[in-house]
Amino acid sequence: MRDQIFGQENDLVDFTFDAQVADVFDDMVRRSVPGYQAMIEMIGLSVKTYGQDNTNYYDLGASTGATSVALSVNNPYTNNRIIAVDNSPSMVKKCQQNLALSENNVDVICADINAINFENASIIVLNLTLQFISPKERQTLINKIYQGLNKGGALIVSEKIHFSDDNKQQLMTNLHVDFKRANGYSELEIAAKRQSIDNVLITDDKKTHFQRFEKAGFSISTCHFQCLNFASFLAVK
Repeated sequence: MRDQIFGQENDLVDFTFDAQVADVFDDMVRRSVPGYQAMIEMIGLSVKTYGQDNTNYYDLGASTGATSVALSVNNPYTNNRIIAVDNSPSMVKKCQQNLALSENNVDVICADINAINFENASIIVLNLTLQFISPKERQTLINKIYQGLNKGGALIVSEKIHFSDDNKQQLMTNLHVDFKRANGYSELEIAAKRQSIDNVLITDDKKTHFQRFEKAGFSISTCHFQCLNFASFLAVK
């Protein structure tokens, strides 16, 4: 279904992952996030390197299930369980519908990811999720993830990022707006969504992400993909 949520002049409220968003989410993210499909493909490739037999894979902030599908269809290991977690009942319902006919090794859970106990994990993914967590809770969550990962396991984090250099930040913002225009969003839609999401999506810069991984204890971390102001990070225990 095509995303037209911000196509009319209405009183705006803070962005929320309700039923209206769940219905158009796949179209929204494809047309709003540069490199989104490549992010998903890289998650699938990472499973082949960092997955392990007899372990759990976690998809945190699973939305409609694209990451869980990538984990499942690219998985070469045996006896794995994918645990997809989202705190939006509407997203959970959509995820369950999308996975019901194709994937039988995924448990879809409606819960706050901050309350999850991670156990026996070799892959944990936060795909466009951490940016919606309160900044003061992010280090605690990454610490918990580190503790729940097996040795050699990996955390994959994809996020919108910002830049400390004002000129670079403006350049990337302009290019991102051009990307959305090219994908059919009007000036009204672009401005309205920005206003709606400003208080909900709080970005970090790359340095903050790397500092967070190091503080948690990860031995290796790198930015393995970037398209404009969206980046994917890989941290290995």
